[in-house]
Amino acid sequence: MKYVDEYRDPKIAQALAGEIARKVTRHWVLMEVCGGQTHTLMRYGIDELLPREIELVHGPGCPVCVTPLEMVDRAIRIASLPGVIFTSYGDMLRVPGSESDLFQAKANGADVRVVYSPLDAVKLARDNPSRKVVFFGVGFETTAPANGMAVWQAKREGLTNFSMLVSHVLVPPAMRLILSSPSNCVQGFIAPGHVCTVMGYREYEELVSEFRVPMVVGGFEPLDLLEAISMLVSQLEEGRAEVENQYVRSVNQDGNLPAQNILREVFEVSGRQWRGIGPIAESGYRLREEFADFDAERIFGVEDWHAEEPRECISALVLQGLKKPLDCPAFGTRCTPMTPLGAPMVSAEGACAAYYQYRRHATPHVANHA
Repeated sequence: MKYVDEYRDPKIAQALAGEIARKVTRHWVLMEVCGGQTHTLMRYGIDELLPREIELVHGPGCPVCVTPLEMVDRAIRIASLPGVIFTSYGDMLRVPGSESDLFQAKANGADVRVVYSPLDAVKLARDNPSRKVVFFGVGFETTAPANGMAVWQAKREGLTNFSMLVSHVLVPPAMRLILSSPSNCVQGFIAPGHVCTVMGYREYEELVSEFRVPMVVGGFEPLDLLEAISMLVSQLEEGRAEVENQYVRSVNQDGNLPAQNILREVFEVSGRQWRGIGPIAESGYRLREEFADFDAERIFGVEDWHAEEPRECISALVLQGLKKPLDCPAFGTRCTPMTPLGAPMVSAEGACAAYYQYRRHATPHVANHA
């Protein structure tokens, strides 16, 4: 496919891997933040193509994976109410809550519908004035502008039957948490290309300055990731710590300014709960007070609904780069895509799902950084 195949050329991939092997002189632990990058690494065997000195660990950049258990429970509770049309992207329907998921709620009679845009939910509200239409607003900075625009449009039209269950989280605070941890092992980051397309990468410059850890904004094709890894290895071997941009065809330093404007108009930064990890200060978005009439948590009174994470699931350790999916005793047995203990096994961007699809017969990982 034009404009895609050139980023999957095996000869260039081998050349980049050889370049990395020639440069590396010691063991380095690198983290790709985005779940889409994780799946590319696993699918194309990039982790197996790299020299043994390079260890890849997987970050918290899967939006479905970090959506807290209690938020899924709130979604199920709202969806089960009479007169509600609950809408969501399809990848949230099989994410387990405390006792069930949205698919089960649908099977039990709830009107749960998959949409492909938040504006589809706005149209449903427009077409069904006697029903309350709720959209599950999940994701990082990548999806937040479109979700914010849906709320803005609903207010503009005076749609009093539309609301959003907001569960937006932000990447830089999660990276700060990882870097601040006494158990952190990450020495370089592949920063998330899609998030940086919206937000730019000035925020990452602050992290690099504070923690002296190099970061390279990377794309999502095999050659993108190999080039980003090569750029990181060069920085590490030369003792540099900078933000560099590999994904120049999509990302600039300042990002998408109109998208950022809608974010500032509709949302404000707040603390957020992360699945398995716990609360992280100023790590998410909530609706501003002037849009409170569209806040599903307030409308349906589920703000104080809390839930305990299953102890057997080690997804929090996986999302912080401290464990690999193969380290989990339940992986591939008690936890599978059909019977998941945690969201990373069912999400299209989850590390556990990637390992189940591409690496489940591999030998369990023994961390070199232990």
